[in-house]
Amino acid sequence: MTEFVKSIEIVEKKSKFLGYLLLCQNENDIKRALEFLKTEHKKATHICWAARLEKPFFEKAVDDGEPSGTAGRPILNVLQKKDIKNGAIFVVRYFGGIKLGAGGLVRAYSKVAGELVK
Repeated sequence: MTEFVKSIEIVEKKSKFLGYLLLCQNENDIKRALEFLKTEHKKATHICWAARLEKPFFEKAVDDGEPSGTAGRPILNVLQKKDIKNGAIFVVRYFGGIKLGAGGLVRAYSKVAGELVK
């Protein structure tokens, strides 16, 4: 079982975004959390995420099928701006039938990540 520090839910134009904050020490922690979320949210449209580790230095942003740069990168930007190290944010999206466009996706993923790190 993966222990998330915080989780939230935000709805934007009928799409549901579930955000999860994980404190992690290595890439295996991130991998286990992602596997857990994929099992828990089998019907999700996307599970986008970003993570930062201090030692060894590691940064990664994953869009998981969303248009390039609209999900993982905005999440990573929040981690960088708040200088969060050894942390990961996962955002599970259930598509609600209304396309948000690139700007809408960036705003939605940024909003979820920002709320998690408050």
